[in-house]
Amino acid sequence: MNLLSHFILMADYNHRMNIQFSNVIDNLSEEITNEDLGAYFTSIMGTLNHILVGDIIWLSRFSTHSKNYLALKSILELPKPNGLNDMIFPEFSSFKIAREKVDLSLSNWLMSEADANDFTKNLEYSNTKGIISIRNFGELLSHLFNHQTHHRGQLSTLLNQQGLDVGVTDFLIEIPEMSA
Repeated sequence: MNLLSHFILMADYNHRMNIQFSNVIDNLSEEITNEDLGAYFTSIMGTLNHILVGDIIWLSRFSTHSKNYLALKSILELPKPNGLNDMIFPEFSSFKIAREKVDLSLSNWLMSEADANDFTKNLEYSNTKGIISIRNFGELLSHLFNHQTHHRGQLSTLLNQQGLDVGVTDFLIEIPEMSA
């Protein structure tokens, strides 16, 4: 398995899932999307914002890994979250625009600027409390994708409780069929 190709597939999966979720949430009222459903991040919008905030924080850190990572610079134009609970986009319409911008930046970065060797190196970063860490860059990108998937599972449950189905959520759809 080529790691860069895998990350590109994960970005494709991420984008597809975000579109599917957006298509379902588009039909919901603001009252429903902001209703306290007893979820860890309170509501549908709270959970959506948490996923996006995590992406913005991590991709902003990733943008410092190489001067060649120009596609990630657009992430820095978005509101800078102070913590993982920040509701930086309380209205779904503005959230949706930011979500698409982040997804396209991630895909463009992986397809045009990232190199497989980048993922073997370490990234030094400060967490939201200012604590410095040094970790493997490829594993950190895996964490970003895992974080999205984990919280989309929670979001899927919240939508299911509203009687809504987001459709097929399997990563398998992105994996190319191979010949024998």
